[in-house]
Amino acid sequence: MLSTYAYPKYAYRRPAELDEAGQSRRHPVVVIGAGPVGLAAAIDLAQQGLPVLLLDDDDTVSVGSRGLCYAKRTLEILDRLGCGQAVVDKGVTWNVGRTFCGRDEVFHFNLQPEPDHRRPGMVNLQQYYLEETLVRRAADLPGIDLRWKNKVVGVTPDGDGATIEVDTADGRYSLQADWLVVADGARSPVRRALGLDVEGQVFQDRFLIADVVLREPMFAEGAAERWFWFDPLFHPNQSVLLHREADNVWRIDFQLGWDADPEEEKKPERVIPRIRAMLGPDRDFELEWVSVYTFQCRRMQRFRHGRVLFAGDAAHQVSPFGARGANSGIQDTDNLAWKLRLVIKGLAPESLLDSYSDERVAAADENLLNSTRSTDFITPKSAVSKDFRNAVLALAGSFPFARALVNSGRLSVPAHLRDSALNTPDGADFDGVMHPGAPIADAPVRHLGRDSWLLNHTGGRFQLLLFVDGAAALDPASRAMLDALAGLAQPGDAALPLQPLLIAREDGAAPDGIQLLVDHQGVAARRFGATPGTVYLLRPDQHVAARWRWLDGQAVRAALARATANT
Repeated sequence: MLSTYAYPKYAYRRPAELDEAGQSRRHPVVVIGAGPVGLAAAIDLAQQGLPVLLLDDDDTVSVGSRGLCYAKRTLEILDRLGCGQAVVDKGVTWNVGRTFCGRDEVFHFNLQPEPDHRRPGMVNLQQYYLEETLVRRAADLPGIDLRWKNKVVGVTPDGDGATIEVDTADGRYSLQADWLVVADGARSPVRRALGLDVEGQVFQDRFLIADVVLREPMFAEGAAERWFWFDPLFHPNQSVLLHREADNVWRIDFQLGWDADPEEEKKPERVIPRIRAMLGPDRDFELEWVSVYTFQCRRMQRFRHGRVLFAGDAAHQVSPFGARGANSGIQDTDNLAWKLRLVIKGLAPESLLDSYSDERVAAADENLLNSTRSTDFITPKSAVSKDFRNAVLALAGSFPFARALVNSGRLSVPAHLRDSALNTPDGADFDGVMHPGAPIADAPVRHLGRDSWLLNHTGGRFQLLLFVDGAAALDPASRAMLDALAGLAQPGDAALPLQPLLIAREDGAAPDGIQLLVDHQGVAARRFGATPGTVYLLRPDQHVAARWRWLDGQAVRAALARATANT
């Protein structure tokens, strides 16, 4: 029990399969695991019109705060899933992180120095709140059958999907899935049962998590920052991390060392003196939740195994410093859902799902590299590594080059899929970072006379962004561009629906069938390196598939085929 949170209990319902005389039902998609990743996958698929069966062996949300920091890109994905605002409203927004060595600040950063983004760099929210928000959203969608206390005890893949054995309080039943998404966590019973393992490194160090309720704030009213200490006076020769959470709960991570006994270190008589030494003798606090964890930086070789697809911690694990766990897992589902829908609808070949594994393995490798480097810096395992770390910290207070080397956890950033086979390479020069494979940047726009954001109008389908001067009085070249687009969008002329989105410098009446956004501050054009006539092809996950300086119907058709593996 927590003093700040009451755990919900979700009702178990007797599955219909138990009353069908051993008959086994078949489902287009089954998702295993109703954590953040499994819930996000089910919601995304249901929003795209696919029925989803979601199985979980528990009847509540996760115990303890667990995943905590949700990055800007994750918040943007949650916006598309209908949950972003609830997370921001309940969570603690922050952008500033400070790193100390002893008493001295040696480094600080700001996650969002660039203005004109809807979402902040990071929001802290206990994982149980995120899961509860996602469960409510799933309950609002008619396409999701969420079954609590349905424990998967067997999975048998075959060429057409998988047979799944499920255990309940009323007995066992079996069902078939055309496609199976496995999001059952780092220990993944399904992965182990199939004889698939993760490869990588387990770091020989342990950290203590202590969630603490404070009666008065640590910082000035309204302030929220990430603080990290190397060798603090209150915990010498070790590291400590401090975060603020919702409900005036504070997360403190204490480095313990590999020889620490996890069960002993979780006892209040061991935890409370550590917190008292940090906070001081006069600060009133209450211990909320305690856990001990070990760094792991590992992944599966491939995330797709026939019609069984792995996501989140079931596929890859990183150390918690850097907030790369849940953020990368939700990006997995963002990448997977639209591809799975196109395959199920017959609009793309099954080989499109190979790109899910390829792209997300590359993203996992980037996360693992950064996580491993952070772990090596935080917990050096050799005399040379420790000397390097200590030299960097000694110099960082005075020399900018050393500050750039301080590594208390490189925080989660979105994957830039530069090497994806789905990208169409540039055929013209562009400025900026909106290259093929990049997630698009947000920008303030106006729609129907009201302030809005670009990302509110993108995602969930393929789209063409067309940058023009104005919609009211289009020049002949722009008119021809729109006529070409109208022809391209006719049924049967493209492999799948393609939505045009006009981005104009000035307001006006949009041509029939085309949505108009007004780039009234010019931010979108700057971020996309766009001039009048520039065209971007966007994937349903808001990543760039291709870009051109002028619309060419044949080039768009080829890029769309490439982005859906229809080549």
